[in-house]
Amino acid sequence: MWAAPREVYHLNACRCLICVFASEGKLLAVDELSDKLDRRTSCPNKADIGFKFMFANLRRDLDAIMERDPAASNRLAAVFLYPSFQVMLAYRLSHNLWKMRLRFIARLIMQVARVLTGIEIHPGAKIGPGFFVDHGMGTVIGETAKIGRDVTLYHGVTLGGVMPAIDSDKQRDAKRHPTLGDYVIVGAGAQILGPITVHRCARVGGNSVVTKDVPEAATVVGVPARQMSKTSVKTDVDAGFMAYAVNSGLDLDPRERTIRALVDEVQSQRARLENLEAQLARAAAPAVAKKAAVKTKPKSIS
Repeated sequence: MWAAPREVYHLNACRCLICVFASEGKLLAVDELSDKLDRRTSCPNKADIGFKFMFANLRRDLDAIMERDPAASNRLAAVFLYPSFQVMLAYRLSHNLWKMRLRFIARLIMQVARVLTGIEIHPGAKIGPGFFVDHGMGTVIGETAKIGRDVTLYHGVTLGGVMPAIDSDKQRDAKRHPTLGDYVIVGAGAQILGPITVHRCARVGGNSVVTKDVPEAATVVGVPARQMSKTSVKTDVDAGFMAYAVNSGLDLDPRERTIRALVDEVQSQRARLENLEAQLARAAAPAVAKKAAVKTKPKSIS
């Protein structure tokens, strides 16, 4: 099987509009590059996959650990010491059993995996290749969640529903959980709730609560999450993957910029006011001195 260069795999962390496909020396659009990588790595672009692609997807999951975690020393360590790969091994099997309607067995497998790894994934969720949960403890992925390829989550992330206890019977066949596009990064402790869509290359900051759609290549932070300035579509290859969805200050919050501008304006107005007061004081000084001299001048006796 053809193995893509490490640089090409690194691009999978966050695709730009234009990427370089090194083996052919051509400048290709992202979608074209995605298709080529899909064909050559035998990894389907859709998350709804079967036994035919299970091992190829597991191989891509293992590659994702090696690419995105500098602490991963070798593949053997990633297989035996990383809960992300262990839970994905159980998920890839149980998801196919779920589609075969062997749902009790599928749920039982994932329940055991939850106890062993601390990561809870419903076997009905659809997860694409290259999925990586760093640290993993406390991560929850609901039944109707859909996750694209090369998505990275950190510990404590919840892909959940909104008020599942209300009219639960009506919600059984409805989509209740979010959809994450390709190359999304979700920081630790983030909560993404409801049937919303986080579009490709988006980033969700740690401990954010997201209840609305996130545009492509945007960064959202806060409670509730609000969009920061949209990231540049054309990024450096080495800066493509942002650990914990932190962009080192490259993205600035529009509200923060507005507040800073208002503070600067207030300080400027205060400086001008103080300058005007000083000028008025200097201009009034001679008149005050003249008036004082007139008052102190003795009157002549006739």
